[in-house]
Amino acid sequence: MDLKSIKKLTFTINAFILFLVFGLAAFFYYCKATFLLWFSIPTAVVYVLGFYLISREKLEHYVRLVYFWLSLYMSVTTICLGYKLGFHLYCLSMIPIIFYTEYMAEKIGKKKINAVVVSGLIVICYLLSTGYASFQGPVYEVDNSIAGLFWIFNSAIVLFFLIAYSGIMLGMVHDYESRITDIAHKDRLTGLFNRHYMMTKLESAMDEEGDVFVGMADIDNFKQINDKYGHNAGDYVLEKLAKIMNEECKGAEISRWGGEEFLILAKGDAEKTGYALLEKLRKRVESEEFVFEKEHIAVTLTIGVSTRLSGQTVDHWVKDADDKLYFGKKNGKNRVIVHLEQ
Repeated sequence: MDLKSIKKLTFTINAFILFLVFGLAAFFYYCKATFLLWFSIPTAVVYVLGFYLISREKLEHYVRLVYFWLSLYMSVTTICLGYKLGFHLYCLSMIPIIFYTEYMAEKIGKKKINAVVVSGLIVICYLLSTGYASFQGPVYEVDNSIAGLFWIFNSAIVLFFLIAYSGIMLGMVHDYESRITDIAHKDRLTGLFNRHYMMTKLESAMDEEGDVFVGMADIDNFKQINDKYGHNAGDYVLEKLAKIMNEECKGAEISRWGGEEFLILAKGDAEKTGYALLEKLRKRVESEEFVFEKEHIAVTLTIGVSTRLSGQTVDHWVKDADDKLYFGKKNGKNRVIVHLEQ
């Protein structure tokens, strides 16, 4: 989640809490809880100020202010009305959210909040306020039926926040796991799978039923492209070639095998399916315009194709495709080789 998304979420939550403050103020008026009615005024000011802090991206100041005031608000309402209305339950949502906030502050480069210390202070406020209400009784008496309704209402709010933030955290975990997986499995420049990932795919393919083939593709004269046009041009060729491969070899697994080598894994036999697919790719690359900084670069591929054989190891399977690639390089380049010619 980026800073913009966090601001939007925080703004929405702040607006929701401010709405609750006005609703509770009306309830305090109904209960003739004069002190709490007046206490609602600085509470509303806090959340109005919150909009300013959010807009100025002072999220760490906003969090500190809100957590201080929420703890105070929870304590005061519990002492004044008793614990039967459930205001003390807000600490249940505050504690996990502060750990989430500390985590997000680190991710977006803001000043971290010590979640353990803040949680400890919330627990102290909870124990003191509920303890006082238990031994001394509430300052203002509220009808039991109304108290029961407010217990349900406050419980629902607390559970809503717990579920919502748990969902957000789970989504973030999935997102970061996906990014970590991409980093581990994909080549940074081309976005294709890397050699390590492809090896696991090749090993899995050894157990599949039906024909499976690999194509070992190499960019012809790639060293000369780097020498003549520069390494940035070489990177451009690799990136564009990866895009073309994804377009032409849909359904296949494609990896950057080495510097300018690519390995393509797909179902079918090398002689028919493999040759047709990779010959189409070769022709597309040959006809494609590669233009870098107004320089037209001629790009072609030589590809060796090999069908998986029974009892064959992954190394021998890949070597067979590599041998055919080498043969194509020695005999004209810009070719798809399925059989080694005698």
